[in-house]
Amino acid sequence: MKLLLDESMPRRLAAFFPESFTVRTVQQMDWSGCGNGDLLRLAAKHEFDALVTVDQGIEHEQNVNRLPIPVVIMRASRTRLKELQPLVPGVLDVLSGDLKRRVYHVSA
Repeated sequence: MKLLLDESMPRRLAAFFPESFTVRTVQQMDWSGCGNGDLLRLAAKHEFDALVTVDQGIEHEQNVNRLPIPVVIMRASRTRLKELQPLVPGVLDVLSGDLKRRVYHVSA
């Protein structure tokens, strides 16, 4: 599975996904500063299976009925690695299911 971590995510979070996943950050893709709509279109064009983010506003800014790829929003008290790493198993649960092009929420 090919995942894109949004630019607001700690880059080191990628190390907590299984080796069977290809995880790239927005920074690695040189897409920093892209708006959410453009970012989702780029991710789909480059065959990412999902975007993982902490941006809770994305579902209010985008037409969730027309998402080009699934979006997984991690909800934590802070966006530090220490708070997000425990949510990775929940993200993996979501990703192991029958993914639809919609928004999923993962929280503690």
